[in-house]
Amino acid sequence: MNKTTKGPISKFMARHYRHFNSAAMIDAAKGYETHLTSGGKMMITLAGAMSTAELGISLAEMIRQGKVDIISCTGANLEEDLMNLVAHSHYERVPDYRDLTPEQERGLLDRGLNRVTDTCIPEEEAFRRLQCHVEDIWKNAQAKGERFFPHEYMYKMILSGVLEQYYEIDPKDSWMIAAAECNLPIVVPGWEDSTMGNIFASYCIKGELQPSIVKSGIEYMMWLADWYTDTSKEASIGFFQIGGGIAGDFPICVVPMLYQDLELEETPFWGYFCQISDSTTSYGSYSGAVPNEKITWGKLDADTPKFIVESDATIVAPLMFAWILGK
Repeated sequence: MNKTTKGPISKFMARHYRHFNSAAMIDAAKGYETHLTSGGKMMITLAGAMSTAELGISLAEMIRQGKVDIISCTGANLEEDLMNLVAHSHYERVPDYRDLTPEQERGLLDRGLNRVTDTCIPEEEAFRRLQCHVEDIWKNAQAKGERFFPHEYMYKMILSGVLEQYYEIDPKDSWMIAAAECNLPIVVPGWEDSTMGNIFASYCIKGELQPSIVKSGIEYMMWLADWYTDTSKEASIGFFQIGGGIAGDFPICVVPMLYQDLELEETPFWGYFCQISDSTTSYGSYSGAVPNEKITWGKLDADTPKFIVESDATIVAPLMFAWILGK
């Protein structure tokens, strides 16, 4: 893979971003690029509410251009990209969210608006619009005795075309559409901690569905172990972490599990590491831990290229993706 010719955004970054976190961002972007040009593969992990922050505008193009090989994300990021896809015009932005009183927050709830920082997701148009279609897919799988991972159910819904009637953004700005069309591998640890996971649990409680039709987090780890083992025979695998939490903690542990617990001693460490996070380094915080701490846990090696950009991922990630895409 040849290095991409740089466009005006990248040239602006090279000119102005020379120190502190801006320089770390450039170094990390160059490291990502070097990893790919030397034949490496890359995992991106999505924590927080990056889909509601519309990261799909840049991430979808990264997927289409083969700059991402696998994604680990929370159940919220899996579904919220699709919610934005089908209900964008019904979202409400609340720029003065810091000043809201408890009574005003309750007023948003009464209107069916669930707030994520400065953005309110409309329950009826977003959650329920997806629910009626994914319910059919769940029940069809149960009738056939089939089992799938959470993201596979979402892929089925996207590729069936049933959501096209609702599209309210350009589909090229949906990273889930790009991922489904490429059949990109995804792991979704802790999927039950999401709106769709909660809805699925409600069907199980009512006896309408069996929990077993959705493959578990343990099965995701088993699948990831096989993927990492097979892929690392041919290429070094990098780890690009946006935020903290389970989206990053879960997949990074596959390496020590393979060589410590399964005693596959030839398992290579992750070949690149970058984290974008505004979590401060503090006592016992994994999200705020410096990358070197991961060496002691058998995730990174002493010479693994390591970067940390202590800033807002909604600002940093699109800029880094622009660099990698040559924009």
